[in-house]
Amino acid sequence: MKRILLFVLTNVAVMLVLSITASLLGVNRYLTANGLNMGALMGFSLIMGFGGAIISLLISKPMAKFSTGARVINQPQNADEAWIVQTVQRFAEKAGIGMPEVAIYDGEPNAFATGAFKNSALVAVSTGLLHNMTREEVEAVIGHEVAHVANGDMVTMTLIQGVMNTFVVFLSRVIGYAVDSFLRKGDSENSGPGIGYMVTTVVLDILLGFVAAIIVAWFSRQREFRADAGAAHLMGRKQPMINALARLGGMVPGELPKTMQAMGIAGGLGKLFSTHPPMEERIARLQQAG
Repeated sequence: MKRILLFVLTNVAVMLVLSITASLLGVNRYLTANGLNMGALMGFSLIMGFGGAIISLLISKPMAKFSTGARVINQPQNADEAWIVQTVQRFAEKAGIGMPEVAIYDGEPNAFATGAFKNSALVAVSTGLLHNMTREEVEAVIGHEVAHVANGDMVTMTLIQGVMNTFVVFLSRVIGYAVDSFLRKGDSENSGPGIGYMVTTVVLDILLGFVAAIIVAWFSRQREFRADAGAAHLMGRKQPMINALARLGGMVPGELPKTMQAMGIAGGLGKLFSTHPPMEERIARLQQAG
């Protein structure tokens, strides 16, 4: 319940900040007596589209820690924690990135990486992962997450999400204005947006949002293949990653907060909206790799 409430409140806060920003910059006044001001609408769309994605990226680390209850390992308290930190450090050095923060959280088998910058990321693993997998498999999973960081996946997904959001906001309002103009043809008494504009915009925001989600999910699935290959490269062989994926495929993957799902290791069961390819597809891709 805490995760859901936090997710909703964060989105409300982000939208409020973006609305105020748009008002201060004057780009929210894209509807004029002479029609649509395309420049103002594009500015509004860019702020709303990229603003939310960038803000989410910038607060991703503290949000991840809070929503999963992750504890950053500043001073290892046991041999397992010391081994996790050493493994992350070894992979980070090999990948040529700064040492990420390392955290552990209670939960079913899963792991994630997040953060706005390559050299100040966060890599976290669950207690369920440590208790249900061999060290070699856990090492492969950690390599997968470090590969996400090294590949700049967090920033890439933010940019893709921002572009998609911008198109959704822009197109829904252009089409909404066209529909409203058609419905009010010959009506010279009323000015300003009518019911046609408002209804069309809301409906298209939802429908185009689904299309955008499908596109973003496709890009996310391609990242997973690259991160799997990255883990194999960091370990020097691919079999540990294959074994880890096979074991995870037979487990009930730990549920991550909505904002973290695209960075998790667990495979999704959905098709178009799945951020992760099926485990068997990921294993087959690794087996076919040279």
